[in-house]
Amino acid sequence: MTERAETVRGERGAAEPHEGTVLAVPSPRTDTAAGTPATRSRGLTAAEVAERTALGQVNDVPVRSSRSTADIVRANVFTRFNAIIGVLFAIILVVGPIQDGLFGFVILANTLIGIVQELRAKRTLDNLAVIGESRPTVRRDGTAVEVRTNEIVLGDLVELGPGDKVVVDGTVTESDGLEVDESLLTGEADPVHKRPGDAVMSGSFVVAGGGAFTTTRVGREAYAAQLAEEASRFTLVHSELRSGISQILKYITWMIVPAAIGLVLSQLLVEDHSVDEAIRRMVGGIVPMVPEGLVLLTSIAFAIGVIRLGRQQCLVQELPAIEGLARVDTVCLDKTGTLTEGGMDVAEVRPLDGADPALVRQVLAALGDSDPRPNASLKAIADAHPAAEAAGWTCTGALPFSSARKYSGATLTGPGGTGGGTTSTWLLGAPDVLLPPGSPALAETDRLNEQGLRVLLLARSSHALDDPALLAGPTATGPATEPAALVVLEQRLRPEAADTLRYFAEQDVSAKVISGDNAVSVGAVAAKLGLPGAQSTVDARTLPEDREELAAALEDGTVFGRVTPQQKRDMVGALQSRGHTVAMTGDGVNDVLALKDADIGVSMGSGSEATKAVAQIVLLNNSFATLPSVVAEGRRVIGNIERVANLFLTKTVYSVLLALLVIVSQVPYPFLPRHLTLLGGLTIGIPAFFLALAPNRERARPHFVRRVMRYAIPSGLIAATATFTVYLLARHHYTGADALEAETSAATLTLFLVALWVLAIIARPYTWWRIGLVLTMASAFVVVLVTPFLQDFFAVRLVGTVMPWTAVGVAAASAALLEVTWRWIGRRFPD
Repeated sequence: MTERAETVRGERGAAEPHEGTVLAVPSPRTDTAAGTPATRSRGLTAAEVAERTALGQVNDVPVRSSRSTADIVRANVFTRFNAIIGVLFAIILVVGPIQDGLFGFVILANTLIGIVQELRAKRTLDNLAVIGESRPTVRRDGTAVEVRTNEIVLGDLVELGPGDKVVVDGTVTESDGLEVDESLLTGEADPVHKRPGDAVMSGSFVVAGGGAFTTTRVGREAYAAQLAEEASRFTLVHSELRSGISQILKYITWMIVPAAIGLVLSQLLVEDHSVDEAIRRMVGGIVPMVPEGLVLLTSIAFAIGVIRLGRQQCLVQELPAIEGLARVDTVCLDKTGTLTEGGMDVAEVRPLDGADPALVRQVLAALGDSDPRPNASLKAIADAHPAAEAAGWTCTGALPFSSARKYSGATLTGPGGTGGGTTSTWLLGAPDVLLPPGSPALAETDRLNEQGLRVLLLARSSHALDDPALLAGPTATGPATEPAALVVLEQRLRPEAADTLRYFAEQDVSAKVISGDNAVSVGAVAAKLGLPGAQSTVDARTLPEDREELAAALEDGTVFGRVTPQQKRDMVGALQSRGHTVAMTGDGVNDVLALKDADIGVSMGSGSEATKAVAQIVLLNNSFATLPSVVAEGRRVIGNIERVANLFLTKTVYSVLLALLVIVSQVPYPFLPRHLTLLGGLTIGIPAFFLALAPNRERARPHFVRRVMRYAIPSGLIAATATFTVYLLARHHYTGADALEAETSAATLTLFLVALWVLAIIARPYTWWRIGLVLTMASAFVVVLVTPFLQDFFAVRLVGTVMPWTAVGVAAASAALLEVTWRWIGRRFPD
């Protein structure tokens, strides 16, 4: 059995692979403060942990995956429009009657619904966050144990390995070639080599090597931890839906005050109404201008979307992310962990240039046995070549794997027999990086890659591990190596990947496979999954650096191999420069920069803590097949909110126009608040709730505000014109003390019928429940018209036959005009 090189990471489970990873062989702690097992720090004792916990020296800052309950209540109660409606409701409570204040109870009910739905979503988010929460490994009493982030205490010794996120501030105690990426804190993409005594900041993450650090600031004293948490949790995804609605509401706010003043003055001075009656008529004109339900239904739709996705083990860390993914037109896929499963199998080992097969097996076994935390490649090698085959071999130094280098290295000393007891440097990595162009082994590698196999080269190097030739990476001509063997690995395809790629193709979403592996091998995997264009592969080392040229190459290609982490980031930026909305999937530390820059970052639940910290969506079940559900949920939200926005904004438009017509014409405002509460409830409020939560597979389209307003403005104009026309005709038809109520009833009938037809248009395409919804609303209005109690309560009583039938005729003509207008707009301004 080989003497396993001591590591500071402890005996943890195998790290999940990440794209481009070959293997990371740990080095002995040549630069660690505790260089031997005897002096290796044992960490805190159980008594010390208990003592510090009692003193409050614990990392008690909660991981906030969602808004607090207080924040949710405040956000739903203390809104600009609730304040407006609240003031108007208070006024009505003073001047009466109570039925004119029904809109206040509707707002109260809607606000409670919004709070309840968001609290349900919060509970779902918080439960999922616990499942996906990072569990750092700390060393206590000499044993490595996993703890929750809020269980770390001051002075704890926290172990680190590739992909681990630094969760609190501290000082490096042990280092095995530890390299940390601090880009999320400093903006610098280059990893920083950490030695004992160096500081590490929360929010950074390990890209290579391993080590341990002693915590120096925990809880609320760790200022960097607070900054990193804010950046990763509350960096809002751009939401066109949210910003568009905010823009609309801002304009409406500006119109409310002058409209209210104009209505009050016109009713007091021109019509000589009493103050109470003038106020009631003013409130009746102002309340329907406020599309308060639009904001509420948007929040509810997002909240229910989170709950639905949560049932599928999908953690949405930012609510608008489901909208963002629905708008995505390009998905950049990581191969490893996305198209393929984490596990691999060694298909065969092919010795090269007369290498001794027994020596090759022993070296591979020594490499596999030297790392207590192997990735997928090394684990497959260790399974195929157990430690028993490496008897007498020792690992005395290591070069950690780097995504930029594409290989790792180790210094191995053989036993006195085989190998002559000599010490030599061995490299394991990408053949096309380690071998010079034209090498015979590369031709064999290409043939294997074309079959979708992954190939690693085991080679002996004449350079020491710290030689610059080994550290230069793939930009150099390549280190001097002596090929020993090709290790052929079979990758396990995800069974759901083919169907998911097919779904994206059907939805006109372009899929780009961006991998650190050999391009030919990646293309073969993609071809097996049926990805269009997978046969034409591109080696990223040949891509231009100019952004415009890079964008053109990306639009033409589908599969890209040998991509470095910085190139992934550049590719995302290049695609965005061409107007694409880009989603990036990944699970490894080399994906973090691209995930952060993408419009939507999607991480696997088994991915590194760094990727989960920056991603907006985490697939906790590690299933690529969940993505279509996220896209579908986003489309449901966007499409349905657009539908109901047409209803709400049509009401806003006709309310504003009616108020202007009343002020200009110097006539009484036709409606009391109770009339518009009835109309709004039956043609907007109740139907909108059902339409906002219904299935919807329409593809997300840009320009939300422009598209909604081009339908809402003409619809509102037609509704206002028809209503005011009937109102003026009724004023000439009716006389006497009860004339105003009869005139209002005729106008109410007209507005209801026109608004009902707008609802019928928006409810298309028809299904049985949508037809039933429209008919139910119509029946409810008929019930009001024929029930004496409801006639008195809502002050709606049709008088005679002339004006009611006139109202029906005008409404029918308006419905025909609505049909013509909507069809013309659809043809004139196609999406």
